[in-house]
Amino acid sequence: MLKLYYTPATCSLASHIALEEVGVVYEAHRVDFSKAEQTKPEYLAVNPKGRVPALVTDRGTLTETPAILTYIAQSFPEAELAPLDDPFEFARLQSFLSYLCSTVHVAHAHARRGARWADDPAAQEAMKAKVPKNMADCFSLIESSMLSGPFVMGENYTIADPYLFTIAGWLEADGVDPAQFPRVLEHRNRMAERPAVAKALAAPQG
Repeated sequence: MLKLYYTPATCSLASHIALEEVGVVYEAHRVDFSKAEQTKPEYLAVNPKGRVPALVTDRGTLTETPAILTYIAQSFPEAELAPLDDPFEFARLQSFLSYLCSTVHVAHAHARRGARWADDPAAQEAMKAKVPKNMADCFSLIESSMLSGPFVMGENYTIADPYLFTIAGWLEADGVDPAQFPRVLEHRNRMAERPAVAKALAAPQG
């Protein structure tokens, strides 16, 4: 059985939603950051990176949201969560996942994880101050040229959609008004109505 290690309000929500979308039976294990459980030997034995998500499969453990989402899509092709038979469209999907992971998530992390990049408190505060602009710039690009239709890839729902929904949910906390991105906001609202999203959000949060 698949085992997902997650923490509420983190990028692990995207993988949680995807597992609900495919309808597979899995176990969800909450990692409590408030108790620093991600640093404990028990969890480091699962994921030495000390982060979420981690997905335990019968062949080993996968980490990193794009990899986990892709694994879910390829393992359950009947759910049609990725254009697996179209190399160009599949690469375009991977491009979007990579952008969220490598650029948007990193911009967000500068507000809370500045110590990863600088020891100087002043430098950390400078990074934190830049987060609203950086996040707004990222979502301006998504709004104008990366969101193809009602869903990220156009008419078809894919693994890109729970990932965008998850990160778009951080905008207010990052000091960004999502109303300036009507297409992204519409997408976020549409996603909130999906049963899989409701089920993932209903997992233990505290």
